[in-house]
Amino acid sequence: MPDPETVARVWAALARVIDPEIRRPITELDMVGAVTVDAGVATVAIKLTIVGCPAADTIERDVRQAATSAEGVDSVVVDVGIMTREERAALTEKLRGGRPKAMQFGADSLTRIYQVSSGKGGVGKSTITANLAVALASRGLAVGLVDADVFGFSIPGILGIAGVKPTQIDGMILPPVAHGVKVISIGMFVDGNTAVSWRGPMLHRTIQQFLTDVYFGDLDILLLDLPPGTGDVAISLGQLLPQAEVLVVTTPQPAAAEVAERSGTVARQTGQSVIGVIENMAGLAQPDGSVLEIFGHGGGELVAARLSEGQDAPVPVLASIPISIALRAGGDLGEPIVLASPLDPAALAIADVAEQLSRRGRGLAGRRLGLSVR
Repeated sequence: MPDPETVARVWAALARVIDPEIRRPITELDMVGAVTVDAGVATVAIKLTIVGCPAADTIERDVRQAATSAEGVDSVVVDVGIMTREERAALTEKLRGGRPKAMQFGADSLTRIYQVSSGKGGVGKSTITANLAVALASRGLAVGLVDADVFGFSIPGILGIAGVKPTQIDGMILPPVAHGVKVISIGMFVDGNTAVSWRGPMLHRTIQQFLTDVYFGDLDILLLDLPPGTGDVAISLGQLLPQAEVLVVTTPQPAAAEVAERSGTVARQTGQSVIGVIENMAGLAQPDGSVLEIFGHGGGELVAARLSEGQDAPVPVLASIPISIALRAGGDLGEPIVLASPLDPAALAIADVAEQLSRRGRGLAGRRLGLSVR
C-alpha cells in the first residue's frame, strides 16, 4: 500500500538536493515529478533540463542518497526524464523572477562588482583574478567570474575547467562552477585553441550577452578579468557597469606601472572608481632570506600614488605578491594555489586581498529600494 507519510519524508529529503549548475533545490525548480513509496521502495521521477545534461549523474546520485535517508525507505528507484519545452520555459521564467531579459547587474543590484585590469599583458592578472575568486568563494560568498579577455581567454584553464561547455536552456546560459565559482568565458564556446578575431561591436555584444543571458543568480561578488589595454572591452564595461570598482594589477617594474596607471585612468573617465592596486611578481625569496627583485621594486606604490591624485580617498596597495613557482604551476595544472598550497606566501597574499574585499560587504548606500511613501 502507498505510504503518504513516508512520501512526505522523501519530499523533505529531496528539498536538500541542490542542482549543481543552478545552485537551487531541485524541488524548487520543479525538477521532481511523482514520488511514490510502496513496501519500502521509493520511486522518484526527476526531470532534467535538457538531453545530455552534464549534471545528470550528480543529480541522480544525490536524489538516490537523499531518498534513501528518509525513514521508511529501504531502496530507491530513480526514473530519469527530460523537461518538456513548456516546463523549460516555465523554469527560465522562474529564474528570471518574471522579469524580461535584461542586465542582471543594474544600478539597483547589491552585488559588489570588481573589474581586474592591468593595462598591459604578462603581469599575472588572470591568475590573480581566478585565485581571488576561489579565495572569496571559500569564505562562503556567492561569487561569479566573467572572463572578459575575449582574445586571450585563460580563466577556464587556470580553474581546471578547460573544455567544459555551459548548459543552455531556452536562451539562458548556466555557467559551469569551478571551486564554488560560477564562471563564463568565450573559451567555453570555441573549439580547442581557436583564435577569436572580432572587432569592437562584436566584443560589446559578447560582454553584454554575458551580463544578460548568463544566469548567475544572487551573487555577493562578481569579478571581471579584463583584457590588457584600454580599448573596446574596457570602454564597454564602463558603459554597462558604471558602478563597478577597479583593481589594478601591476609588476614592480616602473615601465609596467606607467601602463597600469592608464587602465585606472580610463576606468575613472567612465565613472568607475579605483579601489586598490595589487603588485604581482614582487620578488623571489632566496634560501638565505634575501629577496631577488627580478622586476625591480616600487611599481605598486607608484601606481597607487598616481591614481590617488584627484580622488577623495587614497588608493591603497592591497597586496605585494611574491614570485611563486607554485602559483605558476597551479595555473598550468588548473589547481588554484589558494586551495592547493594555501600556506605559500603568494597564496597568503591573495587570501589577504580576499579578506579585505569580503569585509566590504553588500551595501544599500546610494541604492534605490523601490519603495514609495503613501
